[in-house]
Amino acid sequence: MNTALLDKVESKCLKKDIPHFEIGDIVDVHCRIKEGEKERIGIFSGTVIARKGRGINSTFTVRRIVAGEGVERIFPLHSPNITDIKATRSGKTRRAKLYYLRERTGKSTKLVQEHSEHTVVS
Repeated sequence: MNTALLDKVESKCLKKDIPHFEIGDIVDVHCRIKEGEKERIGIFSGTVIARKGRGINSTFTVRRIVAGEGVERIFPLHSPNITDIKATRSGKTRRAKLYYLRERTGKSTKLVQEHSEHTVVS
């Protein structure tokens, strides 16, 4: 396959305004949810534990704790169902994948907060 040709076709579907976020950041992902004929925006807030893929195939995994149970969700980065991604807090990490957070509970899941110019602290 000619990757230059594939990249040219994919570039039409790529989003241009993707905010900067990294592994360990706490993000709010605004995604469209269809319930019958109605449509609403739902917010999934959690820690980014993985990013993978390239181009149109790039995805990121967000993990949060709901009622004492860990919930992970994988989002396609360039999906039209994702309306917005907001990084609320930046976490300092030394790894590319934070799968070790799956075994942890309570305060041990907290990451050290990193102060930098690209984050919005609220």
